[in-house]
Amino acid sequence: MKNGNSVTVPGQDYTKAHDMHYKTKDLPEAFKLYGGIIADYPETKEAGYSLSQFQTIVNAVVPKQEVMDALTALTLAHFAQDVLPDVKSTSDASLAL
Repeated sequence: MKNGNSVTVPGQDYTKAHDMHYKTKDLPEAFKLYGGIIADYPETKEAGYSLSQFQTIVNAVVPKQEVMDALTALTLAHFAQDVLPDVKSTSDASLAL
C-alpha cells in the first residue's frame, strides 16, 4: 500500500524499526518490529532487510553457543518428525531465528 510520496507501509515500518534499533537503542522493540515486518510483508525487500537486522540483534544478544544449540535442537526435532525439507522455505524470509 503506497501513499502519495511512494513510501510503502513496510518501508515506514522498517524505518521505525531501524530508528528503534540504531537511534534509541531499544533492541527488544526493534526486534519485535523487524519480526512483524517479516511476518506481515514476507515478499518485500523490507522483509529481507528486517531478517538481516533481526539476525544482527540475535548475534549481538545471544551467545553463539546458545544460537547453535537452539538451531541444532530445532533441526533434530524436524528430523525426528520426518519433516521433509521444503526447498522454497530455505529462502523464505519468514524463517527468522
